[in-house]
Amino acid sequence: MTQPTPMFDYTGHLPECPIWSGEEQALYWTDILQREIHRYDIASGGHRVVSFPEEVGCFALRQGGGFIVAMRSAIWLADADGTLRQKVCDNPSNPQLARFNDGGTDRDGRFYAGTFWAPGDYNGALLVRVDNRLKVSVIQCDIHGANGLAFSADKKWMYTSDTPNAVIYRTPLGANGEPGARQVFRRFGPGEGIPDGAAVDEEGCYWSALYDGWRVARFSPEGEQLAEIRLPVRCPTMVCFGGADRKTLYITTTRENMSAEEVAEYPLSGAIFTLPVTVAGMKTLPFIAD
Repeated sequence: MTQPTPMFDYTGHLPECPIWSGEEQALYWTDILQREIHRYDIASGGHRVVSFPEEVGCFALRQGGGFIVAMRSAIWLADADGTLRQKVCDNPSNPQLARFNDGGTDRDGRFYAGTFWAPGDYNGALLVRVDNRLKVSVIQCDIHGANGLAFSADKKWMYTSDTPNAVIYRTPLGANGEPGARQVFRRFGPGEGIPDGAAVDEEGCYWSALYDGWRVARFSPEGEQLAEIRLPVRCPTMVCFGGADRKTLYITTTRENMSAEEVAEYPLSGAIFTLPVTVAGMKTLPFIAD
């Protein structure tokens, strides 16, 4: 199998939430701790950075331009240059203890953002949904660190992971996207890595970045591991599909909480890797506001 290679000469602190724009043929991502959203044009190699006043845990492109961004204290609609235009809601968690972390859009263009409960003393994080009319709902709780959001093509399942608790869940969805009772999809033991960000391909398989595991794994809809991709860095954070045919896997990684010695030994920690794959990923939808 072809080995993952760095997309370009870049390393961030905590790159996350890669999003492919098919219209622009460009990759977007956030560096959470640097309070930035990045854009990389594949054809030209142009790299643009937009700064924000707080950590951007996750975001989505908006239909018509700009972003919806989940920052530490609130979710905002923003212009492409980072100008904050409209507050959607405050962080329903305690923003001093739980910043927004993982998120994205479903198959109807609604936006989801989960928080990460930093104290770790109990499962204090939440998953929030912003619908197409900017109505905000808390749809799940009992989470330590929300991650791994993805949706099946038939709109029947929502996937999430709880990274510190080393588990991936799947939740059945009703006709209007209302969640039922979540189910354990897969648990991970010592040495396997813990499930971070994820994406779903056109065959319905779930690709998970396994933080602390040196790898990305592909799971069947039943939770069986079908394949894995080994990485030259310890902590991948998330994956997405892109390229003209959506058969390029983009993998964000981090150097957060690494010693200077580890970074020196593994200098690509924090890079974004690319890898051609044989199955296309699901198209990422923009956030659609009525």
